[in-house]
Amino acid sequence: MDLSQGPCLTTLVVFENTINKELIRSLHVYRLENGEENEVEREFVFRKDGPYVETAAAPLLLLQGVPAHELFEGRVIGLWLCSFAFHAHRLPRFFFIPSLLSISRNPKLKSIPTLANDLQLIFQRGCGTEDRGPSRELSKETCTRDGDNHYHLKRSLLVLDQDLNCLPNSGANSELLKSRQTEQNATGVAVKKKKRADSKDVARIALEDLAKYFDLPIVEASRNLNVGLTVLKRKCREFGIPRWPHRKIKSLDGLIRDLQEEAEQRQQDEAAAYAVAKRRMMLETEKESIEKEPFIELKSETKRFRQDIFKRRHKARALKN
Repeated sequence: MDLSQGPCLTTLVVFENTINKELIRSLHVYRLENGEENEVEREFVFRKDGPYVETAAAPLLLLQGVPAHELFEGRVIGLWLCSFAFHAHRLPRFFFIPSLLSISRNPKLKSIPTLANDLQLIFQRGCGTEDRGPSRELSKETCTRDGDNHYHLKRSLLVLDQDLNCLPNSGANSELLKSRQTEQNATGVAVKKKKRADSKDVARIALEDLAKYFDLPIVEASRNLNVGLTVLKRKCREFGIPRWPHRKIKSLDGLIRDLQEEAEQRQQDEAAAYAVAKRRMMLETEKESIEKEPFIELKSETKRFRQDIFKRRHKARALKN
């Protein structure tokens, strides 16, 4: 497909309904040949037990008056949470498409071509490669960009014949690695090297397996999963996780701990104790949401509360000194 002809997709923002998870809204911005922009808002029903369908949509997001180029992942508008945002004028160095919006991982998207076609264009513009499954054949894509932000795609095929957990050309060194599997240390005691999981085991790792270790640093999580750090990061990208959520969860745990201590100190004041308990419940709910959907950013209200805590501690240390 020639991306330089016809309307050019400049922005695509996808929102999930926070109450009904099956409702999805998308905002598409196309640049026309005359230079003007055309904004189109669509609504879909992502049925779990049936095909996806597009429904008639009133322009709820457009009526909020927020410019499309200012929308980002984690932004909340009413009952809608932004789960994916693409802006052609500011492509990140690495960008991730959630598995729900990946055509190769979610074939149901083909039943709603108005969204699927634009997602495919975004994948091509990102110069990424999608997992082709057991064929072990990956498409290697390169893009060139002209002065008008149009992208031209070149595609070639690259066949991978080695285990993704091993270094390139590891086949030639396999015998050497086997011979060194058991080594003798200086005292003559046999030392066995820890064997990494092979590609079949890596492919079986599900999002639920990763979620068990979200509360650990990524290095410890890779050790517990028995995979390399690079392989774990690759799995995170497949599931649409741009950053390992350990720090967000650790930050929320610290805030919840602080609120628990404050609640114990304010037991006599019922109004203050109620406000602290309510805040703590909100943080615990947010933590559960991040554990289920790790790509979600911390709420702006939580960030402000965390900043207040930092300022309070800094002020207390200054007074003490």
